[in-house]
Amino acid sequence: MKYSRLTKEQFEELHQEFINFLATQSITAAEWTDIKTNKPEVAEQELDVFSDLIWEGVLSRVHYLEHISPQQMHLFHCAKKQMRLIALKIKNSDIDITTNEGYAWFKENLLSDDVELFTAVKDYSEDKGQDKFKLIQEGATITKGELYEYFEKLMSK
Repeated sequence: MKYSRLTKEQFEELHQEFINFLATQSITAAEWTDIKTNKPEVAEQELDVFSDLIWEGVLSRVHYLEHISPQQMHLFHCAKKQMRLIALKIKNSDIDITTNEGYAWFKENLLSDDVELFTAVKDYSEDKGQDKFKLIQEGATITKGELYEYFEKLMSK
């Protein structure tokens, strides 16, 4: 398995897609019931293959990721050949930008010496999907990139 197995909730949400997946392998509902009962290891393999297919599809469409913690914000742009990072670090440990008050402070003090800004560019490894998946496993969320684009424009001024 390349990524991770989908959760029970995700499988329920993708129920029709899973049925279609089984149909592409000529597995009927009755055969699937039989496989689950009599060949649980084969059923597990099918669940894993389906999970990887779903992850591949999702990751191929990821263009932006964000990871925000109390004192840091990591904004990733997943471009074609490389990943670009805009990172912000709050020097004041009393500020927590994951709270409404902390985020309000952050917006007011963005250009102060209490906020450090870094940028970086990194080429993908052999497996671009795995690079994105690793960030998601570490807590990043898939976004539309509004924050990244905001800071990119701010830095280009």
